[in-house]
Amino acid sequence: MTIPSLTLADIQAAAERLCGEIIDTPCMPSRTLSAMTGCEVFLKFENLQFTASFKERGALNKMAQLTPAERASGVLAVSAGNHAQGVAYHAQRMGIPATIVMPRFAPAVKVERTRGFGANVVLEGDTFDDARAYGMQLARDRGLTLVHPFDDLAVMAGQGTIGLEMLAQQPQIDTLLVAIGGGGLISGVATAARALRPDIEVIGVQTERFPAAWNAMHGEQHESAQATIADGIAVKVPGTLTLPLIRERVGDVLLVGEDDIEQAILLLLEIEKTVVEGAGGVGLAALMKHGARFKGKKVGLILSGGNIEPLVLAEIIERGMVKSGRLARLRLDVRDVPGALADVATLLGKLGANIDEVQHQRAFSSLSVERAQIEVVVQTRGVAHIETILAAMRTQGYHAERVG
Repeated sequence: MTIPSLTLADIQAAAERLCGEIIDTPCMPSRTLSAMTGCEVFLKFENLQFTASFKERGALNKMAQLTPAERASGVLAVSAGNHAQGVAYHAQRMGIPATIVMPRFAPAVKVERTRGFGANVVLEGDTFDDARAYGMQLARDRGLTLVHPFDDLAVMAGQGTIGLEMLAQQPQIDTLLVAIGGGGLISGVATAARALRPDIEVIGVQTERFPAAWNAMHGEQHESAQATIADGIAVKVPGTLTLPLIRERVGDVLLVGEDDIEQAILLLLEIEKTVVEGAGGVGLAALMKHGARFKGKKVGLILSGGNIEPLVLAEIIERGMVKSGRLARLRLDVRDVPGALADVATLLGKLGANIDEVQHQRAFSSLSVERAQIEVVVQTRGVAHIETILAAMRTQGYHAERVG
């Protein structure tokens, strides 16, 4: 059986359908990231779409081609996140009834946001695979048109419009780093980019915890984990339609770890003042991790989505502050006398450390009874500042050490 393929004409037709219906997002150079990486970096801000994700493009292109009868019957999508919101939002705009099947573990904020677009949300199954099996059967039983998150030519063509826009906005780009989950985004982008510029290099990025496409490209069999911060690309099996296109049109697939992704999220927040989710940061994560490979290149990165839980983002920020030395835990051994804690606080203040948290231990300590242990979490200016603080405290007679 011949597997249908995707063409530049399909993507150009999708661009016409989407014109004026989705945001033509900016693709901007980043001077700071370029200086840090030794290459020219261009960022495509798909996190600025109304639902904060590129997924709107494929969903809308698929639904725009439905027959009147299919529109009247309605559509169904299985998703725990961005695809659900993209389908629900544009279905509401187009007057198409939408059913979204989500696993029971789906975050409440995403469930409510999807319901807010008027979709009928069905929570079913303890895993995404359970939800997908239920959704497929429900679509058959009710005669609903399935809007697949990636393994559909119309969806892939919609995502490919990003490639058209990037090369029109920044024609000097010679390398694209694109996230891979099921493969819909990279299939579309690679098809558009390679058709317009056969010499362009398209490289995929996956997490070490979900390396399905990397396995396929490298002949390996690394197993998938249970979860990743890049939940938008946590796909265990690439698509039947997408995998042949990845093999044919993608030069390589790189892997990044959880720490790499956290660093990328924090860099984009600090430098570009933009919020991305895990999947939206993997391109930059790969650029930072495999930097030597891209020296002197003109690299385009797609910030594919910005739907990250606020508490997760807060934790990433705090962990990043610890790694950079701007937040440190210090342990001090002091005499257990009145005013000792006040003396420590005064000294830290004079040294420019802002106290975030204090723990004063007597009972839970191995020190002798006339001594006390103080642990303080302080905000500092970085690693060198911490060393200055420790040296000054030791000069004042304190036994001081960094413990975190």
